[in-house]
Amino acid sequence: MTNTESKHLKWFGLPAIAQYLRPYRRQTTVMILLGILSSVCDTIYPLFNRYALNHFITLGTLDTLGMFLATYIGILLAQVAANFISSYLIGKVELDVGRDLKNASFNHLQTLSFSYFNTHNVGYIHARVMSDTDRIATTISWRVMDIVWNVSYIVFVFAVMLAVNVYLALWLLLLIPIAAVLVIFFQRHLVVLKRKVREINATISGDFNEGITGAKTIRTLVVGDRIQKDFETDTSHMRRTAVHSTHWSALFTASVTLMASIALSVVLWKGGKMTVQRLMEIGTLSVFMSYALAMMEPVQYVIEAVSALIDVQVNIERFKGLMDSESDVVDTKEVIEQYGDAFHPRKENWEALKGDVEFRDVSFRYPDGEEMVLEHFNLKIPHGTNVAIVGETGAGKSTLVNLVCRFYEPTKGQVLIDGRDVRERSQLWLHSRIGYVLQTPHLFSGSVRENLRYGKPDATDEEIMAALKLVSAEEAVERMGHGLDSDVGEGGDLLSTGEKQLLSFARAILADPAILILDEATSSIDTMTEKKIQDAIGVMIKGRTSFMIAHRLSTVVDADLIIAVVDGRIVEMGKHEELMARRSYYYRLFTRQYEEAATAGELT
Repeated sequence: MTNTESKHLKWFGLPAIAQYLRPYRRQTTVMILLGILSSVCDTIYPLFNRYALNHFITLGTLDTLGMFLATYIGILLAQVAANFISSYLIGKVELDVGRDLKNASFNHLQTLSFSYFNTHNVGYIHARVMSDTDRIATTISWRVMDIVWNVSYIVFVFAVMLAVNVYLALWLLLLIPIAAVLVIFFQRHLVVLKRKVREINATISGDFNEGITGAKTIRTLVVGDRIQKDFETDTSHMRRTAVHSTHWSALFTASVTLMASIALSVVLWKGGKMTVQRLMEIGTLSVFMSYALAMMEPVQYVIEAVSALIDVQVNIERFKGLMDSESDVVDTKEVIEQYGDAFHPRKENWEALKGDVEFRDVSFRYPDGEEMVLEHFNLKIPHGTNVAIVGETGAGKSTLVNLVCRFYEPTKGQVLIDGRDVRERSQLWLHSRIGYVLQTPHLFSGSVRENLRYGKPDATDEEIMAALKLVSAEEAVERMGHGLDSDVGEGGDLLSTGEKQLLSFARAILADPAILILDEATSSIDTMTEKKIQDAIGVMIKGRTSFMIAHRLSTVVDADLIIAVVDGRIVEMGKHEELMARRSYYYRLFTRQYEEAATAGELT
């Protein structure tokens, strides 16, 4: 381990998660006390052997047998109870802390802005929320108890041995540092190897996931043999590393057994002489033999537990890194006091939203970008205006929408809704009044009814069916077999892309938003369905401020305002007729699409 790692690991990262352990300090205290009680019982058992040998066998008397058995059974029952209760509490604390860590990380993710998700992939975030929290909870609960039990056992055993026979106890004490050095040597190698195995296993999991999710692509590209070779290479690498780790583990186990045998040999050699010379009773020799055999394992477990705590530091640091991540978009303290936050909204203070939008001297640069996307941009959009944003794929059409939704905040200037800066009211207030239909529709696992009620939790079946009918989706729902109770599958996988998009439209309509955003929402729908959707959109946008990010320019010719975007910058604004008359960028874009559509026979 490097010096740099040692500096970071000296506290095992425990202060970073202390707040999640604090609610369970009573259970933890009881666990520790019961663990100590259990180790005391284990320490006492060899003393019963000593008493039995020295009294019942050597003296040949059974006078105290009843008391002996009662005491032995009492201690045995106490240990069984202590082990049962402590194991129950350890498991409970493990699950409770794991739950709290997951809840805390998941809830924190809900407060982060879009820039965080743009720079961190799903696999990374999933590992922080699931794998890291599980490992932290398991290690902190069980490994800490391993240290408590084994350290207390070692202390009690040496206290007893020193009380019984100082000379023989000191001989055994000399072996402990040797055993500790041996265990540390093996643990350093094993920790490195186990980390490699975990890393390779993560790679294999990723390959396996890609093999499933990309099955169609793999077959159509005919690259199955290459994917298989990559998978076999990774699994072979994992096997070699795991076998290497197994070799070290076997050597480790054999070395610990050797040290226990050496300890037993020392006891038999020195203790045997003392027993022959009648300087020590046979029962005392039996006690030392028991302790000599049992001493090496606690040393091994303590060092393994410490190694596990050091190892889990990586997980703690990654969890802490997530929790320390700050959002680029944050409500002020005053706003939270008046409107509440995402988890404790004060809806009684929420005003109605009309839908007037204004960009006032706005300059904007994405958090991970270097160039300004907007500079000193001014635009007023009255309530009820239908705004279309057009441009090539990747031109940056979503920038204005992201600012209106407050997914990002202006670098300079203001975005006003109904005459007030969006920063003067809460994000949740704004988002609850915006309907957003994405290019790639997403449905939640569950039924059609449950998915549509995300738009309006108290919606009746009649309202849901009315929304479905408006977007011509009622027939698609009826074909599913169970109507509104039909399961859509994970992410809506049981439906076609077009069907998912139709349900997304219905969900947006059901929410009755003041501002409606359609992000290339008809791109996944065939031309026949698109005609129906266009009619539905005409109904949806009446009385609402709407933003349509469009790739098919035929869908925006009737827009009140068309904004053309190139390389993230606005190059033209106006109505369709005005822009066509200028014969500039929009004209060229529209003409090219018209010719392509005519060639493909899509025009009527």
